[in-house]
This record gives sequence, C-alpha cells and structure tokens, in this order.
Amino acid sequence: MSDGYDVVVVGGGAAGLEGALMLARSRRSVLVIDAGDPRNAPAEGVHGFLTRDGVPPAELARIGREEVRGYGGHIVDGTVADIRRDGSRFTVALADGRTVQARRVLVTTGLVDELPDVPGLRELWGHHVLHCPYCHGWEIADQPVGVLATGPMSVHQALMFRQWSDDVVLFQHTGPEPTADEHEQLAARGISVVPGHVQSLVTDDGRLTGVRLDDGTVVARRALVVAPRFVARVDALTSLGLETEVEPMSGGQFVPGDWSGLTKVPGVWVAGNVADAKLQVLGAAAGAAIAAVAINNDLIAEDTQLAVAEHRASESKGVDA
Repeated sequence: MSDGYDVVVVGGGAAGLEGALMLARSRRSVLVIDAGDPRNAPAEGVHGFLTRDGVPPAELARIGREEVRGYGGHIVDGTVADIRRDGSRFTVALADGRTVQARRVLVTTGLVDELPDVPGLRELWGHHVLHCPYCHGWEIADQPVGVLATGPMSVHQALMFRQWSDDVVLFQHTGPEPTADEHEQLAARGISVVPGHVQSLVTDDGRLTGVRLDDGTVVARRALVVAPRFVARVDALTSLGLETEVEPMSGGQFVPGDWSGLTKVPGVWVAGNVADAKLQVLGAAAGAAIAAVAINNDLIAEDTQLAVAEHRASESKGVDA
C-alpha cells in the first residue's frame, strides 16, 4: 500500500470487484479495500445473474477476488474511514490507521437496508422477509405472501408479488389507505387488505409461519414483503464534499454521478447501489464496468498530457544544447 495505486476501489462486492477486474485488465495498478459487510450476506443465493444464478454471495465474491488477483490486482480487508484530495492525488485512510495514495477513486460501498420497526423482521431478512420479487420471487412462488404497507409503493408491491403467488394479502400497518382505484385493482387481483397494525412475526424453527396483529390475530404467511429505506454508505466521502440525494419514491439516499458514475468531485466515481438503489447484482457490476472504462480513459488522457509535457521539455533541452 505504501507504493500508491492508479485506482483505489472502496468496496469489494460485485461492483467493486468488476471495476477492479476491468482496471487490472487495462494494466492499471488497482487496490480493492473491502470492509467485509456485504448487503446481500443474508441471502442464500444471487439470482438473475447469467451463468451464476443461485451462487451464494460469498462464493461469488471468492471467485471475483481470484479473478482480480489473477490480473495483478490487490485486495485488502479493512474499512475506509476517510478520503481526501492531496494535490493531484487522493489519500485514502483506513480505520486502522493505514493510508494509501490513489490517482483515482472508485466508490462501490453499497447501501444499508433500514427495515420497518417490527420485531422479528431483521432475523428473517433475506430469507422469509424480502423486498425484491426478481431476487426472491421464484423461491416463494405459490406460497402465502404478505405485504407490509409502510408507504405509497406498498400497493404496487402487492400487485407485483401477485405475479408469483395467487395468495397475497396487504397488511395496512402504517401505510396510507389505498385509493378507490387501488382498492379496485387489489380486489380484481384477489388481494385482500388486512386492517390494523402488525405487532410481530410468528416463527417456527426459524421459519415464518404467520403475522400477528395488535389485536392478537395471527394471519398465516410463509413470506413477508417489506419496503426498506435504502441508505447509501457514504461516511468516508464527507471530507470530499460529496452529499447524498434523496430518491423521491422510496426516500432512500444515493450519491449522484453522470452516465459513467463520475461525481461532482473530479477523479471520484461511484458505481453499484451507492449510486442506484434499484440495481441488482448484475446491474451493479455492469455499472462498475462502465465506470472502470471511463476511469482508464481519464488516466490515458492524463498520462498523454504528462508525456507531451516531458517530450516538450526534452525537445527544448535539445535545442538549447
């Protein structure tokens, strides 16, 4: 780490490793710093990823690390505490006191899912409590599904999951009362609305069996859909002046970037869920590949500029001699 790198990648999930792979194949010196706290750790498998469908998240990361190292990329375990501009470079500081210099920075720190305050949700998150039908819908197909209403998108969630199961109920909980049109849509799709607040989840041997309401009623369910608040992991970016923006529909946070992930801070790119909460694993990796190409092109331009300046200086010395 004392030598410095062309690019430091902050975050070693699918996006970070894909970005590092592309940069290493471009013959750039690249370092990945990974805190080891992936968002998808509770999930049994990654889905919708062509040729890797169903692979456990940890196995996908292991394969990715091997591929990055195979092209000369470096990977260290640690948490980035701070990133600051140091002249034409960046100083990346880890929580344990180590520092490393980088010409460019790619941030792929992902996000945190803030779940509704219902006892038992966190323990079943990623298995029987979920939010994405494209990630988990097939695995709960034809099972009794509940949707916990907490915001304006809850009716949409219920209608989506009706594609995977014909036994879907919408728990009113803290969500807004459905409009007349929404009530008609729900009724037309055979989705009943359960009034009242959800008190807790009922489990048996670690599996969801029901949802308990405040009045003590238990509605049998095998899966519960929730809408987390997506909060980007940006603690290390505050020194750079990067701020998050709020996604209007979900209220989640993200770090804005252009089409390539370039932020308003020159030399700093973002990719994956830290830039777009809606992305699945494959989409996050694709975004990081685009960012890596942009970073390499930016470095090529800088390398060329430096080479031209050196060439001119050499030519000038020759004339003087």
